[in-house]
Amino acid sequence: MRKRRKIITVSTAVAAAATLPLLMSPVVSAAVLEDDDESSRMTRLYAPPPDRDSYRQVARLAWRGDFRDSAGLLSMVRTPQAVWYGDETPEQVERLVRRTTRSADWQGRLPVLALYNVPGRDCGSYSSGGADSLAEYEAWIDAVAAGIGDREVLIILEPDSLALLPSDCADASNAAQTAVEQQTVIEEQTTANEQTTADEQTAADGQSAADGQPAADGQPAAQEQPAAEESPTELPPLPDPGASTAPPTGSAAPGAGQEAAQTPGQQLPDALPAASETPAPQPPEVQEPAALEPSASQTPAPEPSTEQPGTLPELPPLPTPDPVTPEPGNSVDPDELDTPVVEDPETAARYSEINYAVDVLTALGQTSVYLDAGHAGWHSVSSIVPRLIKAGIDRATGFALNVSHYQTDPDSTWYGRLISSCLAYADEGGDPEKCADQSWSRRHARRWLRAHAPDDPAGMKHYVTDTSRNGQGPWTPRDRHIDAQSWCNPPGRGLGRRPTTHTGDALMDAALWVKTPGESDGRCLRGTDGPLDPVRGTVNPEAGEWFPDQALELVRYADPAVKVFRRTAGR
Repeated sequence: MRKRRKIITVSTAVAAAATLPLLMSPVVSAAVLEDDDESSRMTRLYAPPPDRDSYRQVARLAWRGDFRDSAGLLSMVRTPQAVWYGDETPEQVERLVRRTTRSADWQGRLPVLALYNVPGRDCGSYSSGGADSLAEYEAWIDAVAAGIGDREVLIILEPDSLALLPSDCADASNAAQTAVEQQTVIEEQTTANEQTTADEQTAADGQSAADGQPAADGQPAAQEQPAAEESPTELPPLPDPGASTAPPTGSAAPGAGQEAAQTPGQQLPDALPAASETPAPQPPEVQEPAALEPSASQTPAPEPSTEQPGTLPELPPLPTPDPVTPEPGNSVDPDELDTPVVEDPETAARYSEINYAVDVLTALGQTSVYLDAGHAGWHSVSSIVPRLIKAGIDRATGFALNVSHYQTDPDSTWYGRLISSCLAYADEGGDPEKCADQSWSRRHARRWLRAHAPDDPAGMKHYVTDTSRNGQGPWTPRDRHIDAQSWCNPPGRGLGRRPTTHTGDALMDAALWVKTPGESDGRCLRGTDGPLDPVRGTVNPEAGEWFPDQALELVRYADPAVKVFRRTAGR
């Protein structure tokens, strides 16, 4: 009996595997027809072999009779998307890149390669890794170039490498943990203050008794302490680094560092104030719980108190030397200034790495290279443009937006236009700080564009956007008291615009699926100890692994919707 059941089970599985391609054939044929319909006016993009786990999910859905989701998922994984490379040895990446570019060349399609191996990747967060040194990275890039050869390729160079520089990591990585540690220290200081006050009260009562002078009724000795020594009964709320909106596997893969870095103006304090300097909490109506405390270097010194028992007097600040002001007609060598600006070694190395990659890859002749420019909800135009300039944007094809993120197409195209215009303005000697920003009103920004942007888009830097998961736009968490990590596997997102080089925008070269839809961004602990994602209530797969729940959401909430079945002509 058991043998018979086993034979029936195996036969059914074989039959299901054999009939699955037939069940999915309308989707496959529809995808091919849609691609061929526009082949005369756009470049045909390469679709790499899907993840094996994605095919297993397709088979499971078909086995359960959920043919619509199964077909939609199959359509998603067979759509052209980027091929990611990172962490391979030079020998491995050369072989893999050569295999991909040859396959695409044989099919007459353009492959999109996402190179993700820069040292210090993702600030050591979910998608950490990369080469160990500049020399190792250069050898890796040389191997990629050898694998490409003279074939045509579109490259997304190091997502998050410029929007999340090493100099950003100190404020970006583990911001939530730092805030918790800060709050713990404040609590310990408050407890110590309360104990000190109690001890002083006890000592004062003992001294009064010894002198024969009992304390007056209703007048405790604690009232004699200055206001600066009083401890708050309620602590201010924890900073909320999730007040703003990425990485990715390649993403963004970026990791937990991206979330904290995306909020302009939010910085963790460099040092906590002394116990006697802890300010009392503001009334609820004037508190701003979403903002982080200003850094110690930006906090004004407290007002001096006439009575501060047990506290050393503050020393006056050291005099600040007058800035060097050149006289008219005389030039000053910046190296001769007393306080030259020194860039940290890791950030300087990052620029060297990207510049080297730009030079090597663009020298191949048929390779288009797009640098990382973050997304519209992260850096201002005046912030990202100088980074692009230092990274060699003048020699690259353009820049990439929204990689592994969820910004809408209108926001990305507007941001891209402003960046491209600012780059052209800076190329003519303009100051990027004076460029129109995405925070400006459209009326004022358009006025700036009319005055400063070139009339011919051919002379401006172009861009590409990632539309793989932006069908529903960015996710806004309901609970503002958690570290949202809104870039990390947010719920209810959908596929966006299908990949195409026919964009209808003179500055936009392509809409691409750079991030592989269905792959996890990481565990997404959102400031908790884990292992569960507090928003989803599940343990998310590691970065880069297949995430079945998210894959189904992307299909079900896609905008435009996934075309599962295609009607035959005449019906």
